[in-house]
Amino acid sequence: MAYDIEKPDEQWRAELSPEEYHVLREAGTERPFTGEYTDTTTRGVYFCRACGAELFTSTAKFESHCGWPSFYDPKDGDAVELIEDRSHGMVRTEVRCARCGSHLGHVFAGEGYPTPTDQRYCINSVSLKLASDEG
Repeated sequence: MAYDIEKPDEQWRAELSPEEYHVLREAGTERPFTGEYTDTTTRGVYFCRACGAELFTSTAKFESHCGWPSFYDPKDGDAVELIEDRSHGMVRTEVRCARCGSHLGHVFAGEGYPTPTDQRYCINSVSLKLASDEG
């Protein structure tokens, strides 16, 4: 897919930390319960750390106790791209930023969380940047 923001690999490496690059550009995963936003309750908007696109709001964030920030819906339906992921011997749905194609995490459905969508967008903290609404 063509993205609004496309950069050569060398530029992504220069702009992102090694961990950010690994997760965002190589579809890596940060260790569970270590991310900056796993337990935060700060109100605001979560942006893509690679390109600044608005992805999720704090009002859609919920406690799933899975080790990564969880959201039940993106800020805008066009904010993320969903792709079938057959890595690691299983079938999952990968979540990418629709603006730059960066890997954010995975989305799961039917797990029984009491959310309006019955979905859990399990997103790496390192993929996000929070802009607080709090004074």
